[in-house]
Amino acid sequence: MKHLSKLLVVALLVVGFNNIQAQDENNPWAVSFGVNAIDVYPTSDVSSFGNEFFNATDHWNILPSISTVAVSKSIGDGFSIGARGSLNKISKWGDEDVADLSYYGLDGTIKYNFLKETVIDPFVEVGGGYTWIDEVGAGTVNGSIGLNFWFTDNIGLSVQTVYKHAFEDYLSTHFQHLAGIKVKFGGTDTDGDGIYDKDDACPEVAGLEAFNGCPDADGDGIEDSKDSCPNEAGSKEMNGCPDADGDGVADKDDECPNEAGPAENKGCPWADKDGDSVLDKDDQCPDVAGTVANAGCPEVTEEVQKQLNDYAKTILFATGKSSLSPETTSVFVDIIRILGEYPNSKFTVEGHTDSVGGEKTNQALSEKRANAVRDFLIAEGIASDRLTAIGYGESKPIASNNTRSGRKENRRTEINLVK
Repeated sequence: MKHLSKLLVVALLVVGFNNIQAQDENNPWAVSFGVNAIDVYPTSDVSSFGNEFFNATDHWNILPSISTVAVSKSIGDGFSIGARGSLNKISKWGDEDVADLSYYGLDGTIKYNFLKETVIDPFVEVGGGYTWIDEVGAGTVNGSIGLNFWFTDNIGLSVQTVYKHAFEDYLSTHFQHLAGIKVKFGGTDTDGDGIYDKDDACPEVAGLEAFNGCPDADGDGIEDSKDSCPNEAGSKEMNGCPDADGDGVADKDDECPNEAGPAENKGCPWADKDGDSVLDKDDQCPDVAGTVANAGCPEVTEEVQKQLNDYAKTILFATGKSSLSPETTSVFVDIIRILGEYPNSKFTVEGHTDSVGGEKTNQALSEKRANAVRDFLIAEGIASDRLTAIGYGESKPIASNNTRSGRKENRRTEINLVK
């Protein structure tokens, strides 16, 4: 019997510890080994049951070695089926002392565990089996209650009491008390991440429990399948991608990853080439410093306006004609330069005459001269939509038409800012 006991233990250890895994609900198999005590008293005396049930000294037969081995398999919803073998030496048959009798038991079990994933795990068990006392055996029907206490996820202490009712009169109905170590095993974890395949969303790639077994390669707290940059740590807001300059544009999409800029400019800051605080995208004069009020373009000051008209008044025409005098050409160089400095400003080209001649004639002449100046400026590159020609004839004199010098002043051209 000693050799049989040792054999049972070795078989249990080989099967159990070679298959240990981590999560109870994923390990359908369980093996246990321990000791058992046979108690033939007082199953027939109900009145003394309470006093004598725990009287181990007088009634229990205990073999001081591994004497019970069991194996079971979960079938779901808290139920499991199994088999248990046990052996013992009987020296106390109720109140009587007997010669050492060999006891062998082989039982089939159906067990129900009330709780899941708890340290204290109560259960009930029913079943049947066959029990031998020396060479005489009989069938039994069994009922049991017990408790598992789990030290780790898969190793625990199991204690239970089994009531065995014999079908033959020559075998007394009796109790069998069991205590031993239980080991759960049998789960499959292909990627070795501690999460069993049946619960692992990525069973072939090691991952994290928080992501149902799927990986987070860059460790940013976002699983790779939802991470737009799985190999670079990033933020949730950036779908797992980094944003070095903190501008809300992920580095992979940011053309200026080290300078903050808006998404509409691909993460780059808007340029301001002329440094006038008006961004080029809003600056109507991106190459010339201007003012915010004038959309980034320079504003025509009174001084500039005066300078412009000082030049304009020196434009000469042939007497009574609208054709420009050749010596006037040099004046336009300065006028064009000034107009070029204010590219978004619009101007009126105004023609004026003295009072010599008829009023209608003077009006027509002033219009022709204004258009002649406008046409020349357009031909030299000034945009046509910036210039409007107006003739005022003799209606706006700036000096007396009664003197020669006054009439000379009134025969003039003006270029004025449109406000």
